[in-house]
Amino acid sequence: MQNSDFDILIAGGGMVGATLGLGLADSGYRVGIIEAQPPGAPVQPSYDERATALSWGSRCILERLGLWADLAPHAEPIRRIHVSQRGYFGNVRLDHREEGVEALGYVIVNRVLGQVLQTALAAAPVTLMTPARVTGYTGHDDHLGVQIRLDQALVPIRTRLLVGADGTRSVVRNLAGIDIHESDYGQVGIIANLSTELDHRGTAFERFTDEGPVALLPLAPAEDGSPRCALVWVRPVHRLDETLAWDDGHFLRILQDRFGHRLGRLRRVGARVAYPLTRVRAVRDTDTRLVLVGNASHTIHPVAGQGFNLALRDVDTLADLLCRAGREASDPGDAGLLQRYAVRRRPDLDRVTGVTDALARLFTTPGFGHVRGAALVALNLCGPLRHGVARAGMGL
Repeated sequence: MQNSDFDILIAGGGMVGATLGLGLADSGYRVGIIEAQPPGAPVQPSYDERATALSWGSRCILERLGLWADLAPHAEPIRRIHVSQRGYFGNVRLDHREEGVEALGYVIVNRVLGQVLQTALAAAPVTLMTPARVTGYTGHDDHLGVQIRLDQALVPIRTRLLVGADGTRSVVRNLAGIDIHESDYGQVGIIANLSTELDHRGTAFERFTDEGPVALLPLAPAEDGSPRCALVWVRPVHRLDETLAWDDGHFLRILQDRFGHRLGRLRRVGARVAYPLTRVRAVRDTDTRLVLVGNASHTIHPVAGQGFNLALRDVDTLADLLCRAGREASDPGDAGLLQRYAVRRRPDLDRVTGVTDALARLFTTPGFGHVRGAALVALNLCGPLRHGVARAGMGL
């Protein structure tokens, strides 16, 4: 191929696409990333003030990529997880000591994660093209002819493999004609940072309510030293406007009623952002010289905080297969290689998307509160089952 072409072209330079680019830095392939928003742009959705929960398994992936040393100072450890149900008895408590690890997971602000990724990309043998987006492509025997809009110019690029890492409304997936199964939960996730009266002590709380879960994830203290948590509050979509219209005091009072007093009084809330919750699953993750990863392949409910962790396992598997192929100077777009990727990822994707969907629906189904409470008690009392749940949540 010509020098201006790529072996692997990644559409999407957010957290998933950037991580994949770094995973391929030593593959021996010429790798390019196309990203619509320049680094640091205020509209970059991947790098906003939302926080991401990283599992222990995700930490291991980031360590292999050489990123964890820079992320660790900004990552708040989750040492314990407390799961409960509003209005009913029963809870589940998971503890890192029972699993023999430093932490069950970590919480990190997306903006910090994005800064570390962009700094690493700038030093890697990867070409970043921005602001740019894919507008079309044509298939050929040994490559794809991809058309991108770079600034205001239309630029043709040849690549042997096109990776769609461009999010839930993936342009690459649509261009490939890959259908999706989509269901709307009728819910929104409201995101904010909170100051609390009591220290979280490394505990992540997930409290199920009749409307959806409320999660408070541990963050590093605020500048004034007060304890701080990241909030994910799932509400019915018809309550969105009124919830965002509440003043801070009323917002905190209603949230306190839904969450309880395990962290004492909820004292202060930051800016609130909301996004709709839908379940999206591509009917297939590969096409001729094309593969989907992350939200382009699967967008799941935020219950249990598995979205980015699932995407990182996509990245880890694909990078492993491509790096092995690169050492043998093989074709990165080989149909057999892409099929091996799909087969290796399918069990994990089916399990996690199925479990998160079931949890999202189970805990908002009326009439089964006592049954759910009994199930939480049984899970908490059964060590092997509790251990299995913890290991699954850790990405192991």
